[in-house]
Amino acid sequence: MNPDIQERAAKVRLLLMDVDGVLTDGRLFNVPGPDGKMVETKGFDSQDGIALQWLEWHGVHTGIISGRVSPAAEERARQVKMRYVYQGHIEKIPILQEIQQASGVPLAEIAYAGDDLTDIVVMRRVGLAIAPANAREEVKRAAHFITAASGGRGAIREVAELILTAQGRWTDILKKYEVE
Repeated sequence: MNPDIQERAAKVRLLLMDVDGVLTDGRLFNVPGPDGKMVETKGFDSQDGIALQWLEWHGVHTGIISGRVSPAAEERARQVKMRYVYQGHIEKIPILQEIQQASGVPLAEIAYAGDDLTDIVVMRRVGLAIAPANAREEVKRAAHFITAASGGRGAIREVAELILTAQGRWTDILKKYEVE
C-alpha cells in the first residue's frame, strides 16, 4: 500500500460518499408502484453494505451527501446504519461543513468518495479523497485513491478494507469470520 494513502486512511474517523455512481452503478430504474405511479429505485452492492457496518463497529462513522432525493438511498442508509444522510444537495460544501461541525471530526480525518464533478470540491477539502474506477477523469485527478472496483460493484467494500487495514482492524474482521 502506498505510504501516503496508508497514513491518510489510518486517520479516517468518518467516511462520507455520494450515492449514484459510488454506492450504485449510477443507473436509475423507474418501476410501477402498487398505485400505478412510477417509483425510482436503484441497486446497491451487498458487499459494500456489510463493509459499511464493519466500519461502524470499529468507530468509523459513515454518511451520504447526494444531489438526488431517493427513498431507496434513505432505506439503504438506514440498513447499513449510516449516521449522516443528506439528499437533494448539489452544493455539497455547506453539508460537509454541517457534518464536520456536528461530528467534531477534523477534515483531515474525513474520507469522501465521489464520482462526478460536484464531488471534487468536497474531495479537495478532506483528508482522503476517493474515486471509484468509473469516476470521471477530472474526479480521478482530484483523488488520493482510485478503487479498482466501480461504484455499485464493490468500490466501497474496497475503501472499507483499505481503512480497516490501515487502522490495523482488518485482521479482527478476518478472525471474526474464521478466515485464516
